[in-house]
Amino acid sequence: MKSPAIIAIAAAKIFTAAPCASAFAPPTSNRAASGTNKCKYPPSFSRSTPLHNGPPADSIVDEYDATAAADPPPKKFRMAQSLLLCLINDEQCFTTFEGAQKFADSCAVNIVYEDCYEPQPIVGRSAVANHLRARISQRTGKIDDSSAGGRDARFRIDKISDGAIAAGFAWTWTTDSHEGLRGTTFVELDESNQIRYVREIAEPLFKPGDLILDVLKTVTADAIPRPPPDYVRRTPRVAHEIAKYLFNDVQGSSSEEAMRFFDESIVYRDFNYEEVMRGKAAVQKFIEDFSFPGITFATQRFDDGERSTCFTWEVLLDGAPEGSAIKGISFYEIDPETGLITYVRDVPESGIKPPPLGKLARQVRPALGVFRAVAIGSREGGL
Repeated sequence: MKSPAIIAIAAAKIFTAAPCASAFAPPTSNRAASGTNKCKYPPSFSRSTPLHNGPPADSIVDEYDATAAADPPPKKFRMAQSLLLCLINDEQCFTTFEGAQKFADSCAVNIVYEDCYEPQPIVGRSAVANHLRARISQRTGKIDDSSAGGRDARFRIDKISDGAIAAGFAWTWTTDSHEGLRGTTFVELDESNQIRYVREIAEPLFKPGDLILDVLKTVTADAIPRPPPDYVRRTPRVAHEIAKYLFNDVQGSSSEEAMRFFDESIVYRDFNYEEVMRGKAAVQKFIEDFSFPGITFATQRFDDGERSTCFTWEVLLDGAPEGSAIKGISFYEIDPETGLITYVRDVPESGIKPPPLGKLARQVRPALGVFRAVAIGSREGGL
């Protein structure tokens, strides 16, 4: 299966060369005194640690020995999801200077943070801390947490995948009365449960829609059609396995096989388009319209989410200049009872970094990052 509208924005990069509904409540915690990182877990606590449904993060740690051998059969601790919820909701890592440092403290020494608004990745703990502090300062107008005044600038998680080794989340910049810029972030942990990789992409403010279809077909006009790849028909029931099957096995073979995994009421948000697609028929047409030779959708990193999953990708176009691949992130959510996909969010990076409209919007309305904000709560699930 191709997710072709994602790739539409790739053509823009060819002509503008660039350098180089969550069901999970946030964990609560009063374990740590002020100034310590309460999102750290003891070394003996691993991503495969069993737990029961529902306990907050502190009780998970405190009762580890008791729950490890208890009935009913245990499930793995969602380390990545829990760490992110704690850093974002408890420590406010994207809106306070102290929280930004807590995020950096949770990173590996050689962390690679791909903020796709920036021309180059940010590498290393100190660089990540400085990057997050600079963004908080730009949004709030403050130089530290004790500064008087400043703008109201908040960060909301709209959906988050339930991964242990990696997780992704859909987000929105908000204030007390409005919501603005949306995006998606993918985060991967290392074997020590430190953050080793991040990719973050905000929505493009200019959404080209179908206008770029002719451009893409022109770029790939000389592409040689390839025979559809063979695949073994399967019916995975876990979110990340469904995504892998669709994009690594079925892609380029059968749209009918791909559509077998979409719910009739699917809500599909591709940020190349202003409007959300609703319903299986609309999504199938959308996929088939962009299915033509010369496009390769290459997945890169997957989380291990079960009810929802986040993964990164790049799009390659036959006949395009070297280095013109476009990066992106997708978020998929399934109905755990039917195993069918009920929600998709695709977001591509900009061909120019920083994107001119995005940069201007952050200067004009820094707290919200868009020219036209909407009333808080008016976009259910961040739509």
